[in-house]
Amino acid sequence: MPTFELNLSDDVYADFQQLADSEFVTEEQAAEELIASGIEAYNVSVVDDDPRDEMLDGAENNMFDTAQDPGSLEDDRL
Repeated sequence: MPTFELNLSDDVYADFQQLADSEFVTEEQAAEELIASGIEAYNVSVVDDDPRDEMLDGAENNMFDTAQDPGSLEDDRL
């Protein structure tokens, strides 16, 4: 298994040690699982193929095309 060295601030290392002691069997297991989780979270791509979004965008754009001017002088007749 490959190994590497990592420099952490004292605060981050203290947080890591506390997490490793409370949630994992060893620091090695904690490091491996936390790094794997971070990589997985980083590689997530958001797929937003909801057709309702396009419909709403179109409706919002059309709303301004069909709206009458509320400040029209023609409406101010007495």
